[in-house]
Amino acid sequence: MSHRDKPEPKPGAGHQIADEIRALILAGRLTADDRLPGEQELAARFGVSRPTVREALKRLAAQNLIRTRRGATGGNFVNRITWSEAHEQLVTAATLLMSVAPVSPDAVAEARLTLLSACVLLAAERRQDRHLAAMSAEIAVQQDPGTTDEEFCASDVRFHRALVEAADNPLISFQMAGVIEAIQPLLNMITYRGRDRAAIAAGHGRIRAALEARDAGAVTGELRALSDYTARLVREARDLRAARQQR
Repeated sequence: MSHRDKPEPKPGAGHQIADEIRALILAGRLTADDRLPGEQELAARFGVSRPTVREALKRLAAQNLIRTRRGATGGNFVNRITWSEAHEQLVTAATLLMSVAPVSPDAVAEARLTLLSACVLLAAERRQDRHLAAMSAEIAVQQDPGTTDEEFCASDVRFHRALVEAADNPLISFQMAGVIEAIQPLLNMITYRGRDRAAIAAGHGRIRAALEARDAGAVTGELRALSDYTARLVREARDLRAARQQR
């Protein structure tokens, strides 16, 4: 049967094919560096045209699930993703989600505290001098009167990243990427006008000291105190915005 004799594919056929191949990859039936069948074979297997197959492959490539290699030994191969690439994708997705999804700031603050606290036991046990040094460097940035609000926010993110990295577990670091790189900046954006930077830097200093002492309970307590302070700032910012809208 020629391509012209084939029935037109149903709407969304490319999307459905991409989903099927994606499921095979996630189930481990197609593994890293496996070569996918050629376009013609895939078209015959799914009963669609080659342009529909190309659409599916483009979707998979956009999800970073496959890569294309040119030449005689080329084709489409299941991607071998690195931790840094996965981290970047998660941060991008989390940032986009936080910018468009209707999540209350209170829920955001609650999620941050809960997830950060889950790292503390391992961080207190496994922290190394380099983690403490990284936290000290950020505290110095935060205590500098010449630090801009933007630099302070970036330093705040790096401080919390060092705390998570102290747990010395790549899966935890990956899962926490959205918290550190998306939730933390969002809370900073809401609260930066009303916060006391010296108070935050002092709280970070106490967290660092407790981590150095391997006192997980004290670290958790300081995280909760900062979370309560942030929640209060969020409420104040929300009330101020409401008052301005009423006027």
